[in-house]
Amino acid sequence: MQENRVELLAPAGNLEKLKIAFNYGADAVYGSTSTFSLRIRSGKEFDMDSYAQGIEYAHSLGKKVYATVNSFPFNSQMKLYENHIAKIAELSPDALIVSSPGVVKIAAKIAPDIPIHLSTQANVMNAMDAEVYYDLGVKRIITAREISLKDCEAIKSHLPDLELEVFVHGSMCFAYSGRCLVSALQTGRVPNRGSCANDCRFPYEIYAHNPESGTTFRLDEEEEVGTYIMNAKDMNMASHIDEILKSGVIDSLKIEGRTKSPYYAGVVTKAYRHAIDDFYAGNFEASRYQEELNTTQNRGFTDAYLVSRPFEKNDTQSHSFSIQYGTHQVAGLVGEDGLGWKCKDKTCIGDRVEIVLPVGAKLEAVDNEYGRVYLVDNKWWLEVKKLINSEDKELECVHSGYTKEIRLPTKLPSFTILRREIAEALEKKGLTSESTPMSLEPRCD
Repeated sequence: MQENRVELLAPAGNLEKLKIAFNYGADAVYGSTSTFSLRIRSGKEFDMDSYAQGIEYAHSLGKKVYATVNSFPFNSQMKLYENHIAKIAELSPDALIVSSPGVVKIAAKIAPDIPIHLSTQANVMNAMDAEVYYDLGVKRIITAREISLKDCEAIKSHLPDLELEVFVHGSMCFAYSGRCLVSALQTGRVPNRGSCANDCRFPYEIYAHNPESGTTFRLDEEEEVGTYIMNAKDMNMASHIDEILKSGVIDSLKIEGRTKSPYYAGVVTKAYRHAIDDFYAGNFEASRYQEELNTTQNRGFTDAYLVSRPFEKNDTQSHSFSIQYGTHQVAGLVGEDGLGWKCKDKTCIGDRVEIVLPVGAKLEAVDNEYGRVYLVDNKWWLEVKKLINSEDKELECVHSGYTKEIRLPTKLPSFTILRREIAEALEKKGLTSESTPMSLEPRCD
């Protein structure tokens, strides 16, 4: 077993999600502004000021922020790249995540005191390639998603001082760690430059064409096979955390998802926090973590390739749908001050919602004119008696997108999540479980 505990690394698409990730158990987060990041849309939610606030917030907790500068530059952009790295370095992130040997050299020259982490986009799969980057000064390699645990063991045996980071949860790419041109071909949006359109998630119709006769006809797929021919399931390694940590060769476990919801950032991070802590306490139980992970929207789950070879897998694709509901829907998110919550799903007087607390948070029962907070079967619940907004206006119901905070019956921990089971949420909307989820969460790193 490792002398030091493994790091839990969560996505930070904006300042709010950065704070949520830390409150729900992350040791470190990754993200940055959109410039030269592989998540342009996510990065637009950070500007240099808010990103600096995020780094300061992390450091006040004794935690870390890794800056993503991991797209691939053209010759014309090299000076811009240098300027951007210099600006990011001034904010004192705990590492720079980059993708190419040239940018490794630039980062080492401009910011010699900031550790360099090599992005999964570099597709490192073996000790030989790892050694090349290690010799260039890379401190940590984020391995290719397609790597096996045995190959990680081989790399660590050859380079014991090199840190290894592996993905354990989130969207999987149809291509080899993002080396895909489908989006560029169809929409002009280049995946490895941060603007993937997720074309692999779409349904396609298949046609056969005979050039001699000029005949084209549509091919019908088998029932239940469907037309999502490139749609990969989401990675979910929670049941294998004990096996990964027993190997003693992994330094950081990474959750994908900078463009996903605050609910995802909190619940997924918390599930893996508990899995890691339970392992070290000798109390690991996979079903506990899977129950929470199943509450999130997903494309079906696969344990991917870390514990088995790609050619041995036959459960990695979702052929009949792009995304499905999880078992729960977020109803509201409590603000940082803990005094009110913002609606994420229709909520009315008399409703009861489950309270999901950040890691380590405590709560006491309360019953007053605004609502009741109580504990049943080790779960905390909030019964809504009054809906009064920040301007003291009383309401019967609030709907998703309502921007004013609703007063709570008692102060709750920052970023507490309120949720309900999906059947109840859909019933409120007049929908069924077969309906398409309304807030599709795109693939992200």
